[in-house]
Amino acid sequence: MNKNMEEPSPQDGLETGRLLFTQHCDFLISVASFDQLPNSQLPEVAFAGRSNVGKSSLLNALTGHNNLARTSNTPGRTQQINFFGLGERILLVDLPGYGYARAQKSVVENWTKLIKDYIKGRVQLRRVCLLIDSRHGLKTTDHETMDLMDAAAVGYQIVFTKCDKVKALEMENLLVKTHNEIAKHVAAHPNIIVTSSFKSQGMETLRAELASLAKTKETNQIT
Repeated sequence: MNKNMEEPSPQDGLETGRLLFTQHCDFLISVASFDQLPNSQLPEVAFAGRSNVGKSSLLNALTGHNNLARTSNTPGRTQQINFFGLGERILLVDLPGYGYARAQKSVVENWTKLIKDYIKGRVQLRRVCLLIDSRHGLKTTDHETMDLMDAAAVGYQIVFTKCDKVKALEMENLLVKTHNEIAKHVAAHPNIIVTSSFKSQGMETLRAELASLAKTKETNQIT
């Protein structure tokens, strides 16, 4: 095979991911309704999951910015869709947590609708990282979200969080069980990423995955 036509190695992907995430990452905007979404052609990767699954901690660890996304021990703290721009090549989107939240029922209903509208109607959305707490595995609300993305033909990838809080054998069994479950879902990415924000585990792999979805040229601007 011609050297110029060789497939990139896994190490190349890790380096591409590392370089992307050395770019400046900025908070751009918070939106509370679909018509407030930013006018941009940049690819978007959204982070979804149950309340208190660790989305903000993962975003901070992923980007290397301790205060990029606000963290809280109170489920349901994120009540809007938050957009972050990474090197003018990709937008990282922090979705409100679904499931249990300490908020008024009407507020929860509003942001649940916002999540659904965004997933079904956002053309720029390239993938959803569906965060799952390693201690609990897939729950009913996770399956409901997966069904929504299957129906909308939006690709999503399971990302386990807090893997440092479970034993290795438990994690191995959970992975086998989850692989069997996602095989039934047409829009699910076959590869599962295991992470720990506390120990920075899995961040290189996740960065490489997201880099494969980013713009290669910094030409588009958010307005």
